Amino acid sequence: MNIAFTEQTLGSLACLIPGATRVFRQYKLDFCCGGNIPLRDAALQRNLDAQTIANELAALSINSTTELDWRNESVAELIEYILERFHERHREQLPELIRLASRVEQVHGNKADCPTGLAEHLWRMQQELESHMLKEEQILFPMLRRNILLSPTQGPIAVMRYEHDQHGAALERLAELTHDITPPANACNTWRALYRGLEELRDDLMQHIHLENNILFVNAAAH
Repeated sequence: MNIAFTEQTLGSLACLIPGATRVFRQYKLDFCCGGNIPLRDAALQRNLDAQTIANELAALSINSTTELDWRNESVAELIEYILERFHERHREQLPELIRLASRVEQVHGNKADCPTGLAEHLWRMQQELESHMLKEEQILFPMLRRNILLSPTQGPIAVMRYEHDQHGAALERLAELTHDITPPANACNTWRALYRGLEELRDDLMQHIHLENNILFVNAAAH
């Protein structure tokens, strides 16, 4: 069974196996924006052993049944979950992260490992994400709630997928600015709190994009 896992896409595995997204984050495999790539190819791109990862996924598929499979839930229920779990959360996260980043840059700007430019980058992420979420809340989600058939390659869904790719690029830039969100050994408490928050933001945003790209948009196009 785990051999077959290597031929499946990251997105389908993330949907199929509870806990798979944690494994993918551990190996830095992009299951949200890059969810249409087979595990074999994604591992090869990062010089990883696909079979080792597949074995971990196989163990999860046997031992873990606690996470909700959103493929079996209604579009309306998934939309409500996305709004409450991610839209509201992102609006809470980013202002505080911007404040912390500004403080770290102000106090530690003379240090070589200071994430210079991080506050500005987070501000841009906030503006882009807010615009994106408003489009979903005001245009796309009402259409999906009314069961309007939408093409996956044009219209609102295509726009949202394109913007998801931009969010993915922003996360890559975030990792570059912060040494993959790794604080230096002598980092102060504010610096460490900032990076814990950044890690949470990255995990949340990747899960957010995964649920939309690999489940919500796929289901919308199929009905």
